[in-house]
Amino acid sequence: MALHHARSNSLPSRPHPLSSQIDEHFSRLNASQVISSSSSSSSICHKLSCLQDLHDCVDKLILLPLTQKSLAQEQNEKWVDDVLDGSLRVLDVCSMATDALLQTKECAQELQSIMRRRRGNEIGVSSEIKKYLTSRKVVKNTIHKALRGLKYLENKSSLFPFNKDHEAVAVVSMLKEVEAVTLTVLESLLTLISGGAKAQSKLSGWSLVSKLMHHKRIACETEETEVNEFEKLDSALHTVIYQKTSKSDNTGSLENVQQQLKDFDLCNQELEEGLENLYRRLIKTRVSLLNTFVN
Repeated sequence: MALHHARSNSLPSRPHPLSSQIDEHFSRLNASQVISSSSSSSSICHKLSCLQDLHDCVDKLILLPLTQKSLAQEQNEKWVDDVLDGSLRVLDVCSMATDALLQTKECAQELQSIMRRRRGNEIGVSSEIKKYLTSRKVVKNTIHKALRGLKYLENKSSLFPFNKDHEAVAVVSMLKEVEAVTLTVLESLLTLISGGAKAQSKLSGWSLVSKLMHHKRIACETEETEVNEFEKLDSALHTVIYQKTSKSDNTGSLENVQQQLKDFDLCNQELEEGLENLYRRLIKTRVSLLNTFVN
């Protein structure tokens, strides 16, 4: 799902300053997509911040007297349900991403705690690593199912019978664009949490870990910038399990896991904070919409 925004067809010919600000936020999101098409944690955090600013402006626009009046006159139209369903859908996806982050975070913290107590000793660590990887598998399966659902929604278009109120048409078109862009960023976030777009194939089996162990160092360094913190941690843990199975010395690998856990913790905190702030704004916008249509 690509970020996009068509200014000419959506907003009034004499827009309120808030409409111009919304355009600017769309442009920022598009620019961030062009500059960094990868789903790195820093890129996603930046996009989450842009979404927060966008939804702040959207909420202010909804609360304008002119907007309130235009939307209230359209409350019996079919698109009203679609707009409200859309806001709920975005909240559900945001909530699911938060749950996936928290579940992964809890397991990672438990693993980190055990490794600290063992002080690098392998005894008791392997079972905790397997527990973490099992939890990650559940999270990934849930995310992959959700991503398939988002792809279905992306390909499903809806047409709504508008009345002649140009202001209402403009606002509803804008709301649908905001929904689409928000889902795009959340889709990228879910892909990140699952380990990246390549994670399904890269971590599909133990044989792959064996191949990774024999890669040349230069090849690993070349690919390192393309791997996010979730995938790095998963790979490091798979390596420890592989080395235990092959009875190889894994002292260096355990140290690498400890470093990856620290990096992952920092990454997770930033994403969690960004999601929490976005969720609050999504709630606020939904409440504004409900109050507008109910009143």
